[in-house]
Amino acid sequence: MSSFVEVSKTSELKDGTIKEISAQGRQILLARVSDKYYAADTWCTHMGGRLSQGKLEGTVVVTCPLHGSQFDLKSGEVVRWLKGSGIAAAVGKALKPPRRLTVYNVKVEDDRVMIEI
Repeated sequence: MSSFVEVSKTSELKDGTIKEISAQGRQILLARVSDKYYAADTWCTHMGGRLSQGKLEGTVVVTCPLHGSQFDLKSGEVVRWLKGSGIAAAVGKALKPPRRLTVYNVKVEDDRVMIEI
């Protein structure tokens, strides 16, 4: 059974930034884009890169710092699986096919950011 747990205060995360939080034994990426908050597993589904150390691009796309995979934080969908093209990228995709990122429902109550776990 899931429930919402407080993970941050709204004042603790500036617009356009990412931070890593821990909630119920999970490492989770928390991002703020304008007045919306997004939460997802912090580990890239490709090779386990720490997405909280990646780059937030555009509205809600996070780029893995290791191999450039990109994920939509709204849905967890893969935007780009590995950076680059050619034989190396094709082999990489064949060995480890794209897998979506686990995302969490987020709600804000007063100044509390809460995620559903």
